[in-house]
Amino acid sequence: MARFASTEKFLASGASLAILCAMFVGNAVAQSPASVPDFQSNGTAWQTGNGGEFAAVPGSPSPLRQDPAHPFVGNGQGKQPTYRIADLSNPNLKQWAKDIMKKDNDEVLAGKIAYTPASSCKPAGVPALMLAGGPYYFVQSPKEVVIIMEGDHQVRHIHLDVPHSANPKPSWYGESVGHYEGETLVVDTIGLSTQTFVDNYRTPHTEKLHVIERWKLIDEGKNLQLVMTIDDPDTYNQPWQATRSYRRIQGTLLEEACAENNQHLFDYHIPIADKADF
Repeated sequence: MARFASTEKFLASGASLAILCAMFVGNAVAQSPASVPDFQSNGTAWQTGNGGEFAAVPGSPSPLRQDPAHPFVGNGQGKQPTYRIADLSNPNLKQWAKDIMKKDNDEVLAGKIAYTPASSCKPAGVPALMLAGGPYYFVQSPKEVVIIMEGDHQVRHIHLDVPHSANPKPSWYGESVGHYEGETLVVDTIGLSTQTFVDNYRTPHTEKLHVIERWKLIDEGKNLQLVMTIDDPDTYNQPWQATRSYRRIQGTLLEEACAENNQHLFDYHIPIADKADF
């Protein structure tokens, strides 16, 4: 009789386990509907041309552009490379930012290194990270999306379906919260440190910087489109939009250390410890 009682308990516990598993699967399905875009499977990474500038969105104020008096020449073009010098006639930029950038432009034209996050090994911030070129890797779960850039392994955490904190402390990548709207990942970022730039023209910003990103697969999944709205009422006269696209490549995350040896040729403002840690 005891043997039959044990069997009944075993069957009952098995039934309970089956119910729990069914509940877990049901919750997973509810949190990960088929419409959620897949940015990560099959060794997928996303890449675009290194550096560059944001593409304009019709009807929006324009992102900053190169000063036509000082054309930009990139590496590998058979000419002496130059730095990005912003056209400060852009009417959307407030005067205090123009004054800072004018001083910086003049120093660069006089021979100063126009260091960027990529060359100085500092976190790029948002939205400037999305100009770095990649490869970028996405890790998606029901509660979080993580974006990893191969260069220096810089990481962004996007917390899903939660509100912003009441007063987030400014940080390199700020506080990003997101949600899915059908096949689009929408990301809302605030709390960005003023140590970062907005773009490769070294445009400053205030702690009021607010960036909304919309990520979507296009061209039958071959490309990934990013459309952003950038708002900082103390830096820009009105919000502006920009876009960037990335092509799908196959690969695995490689180790790419930024700070090794960059300080040997120029002063890139790379942080260097006064003494060894070990």
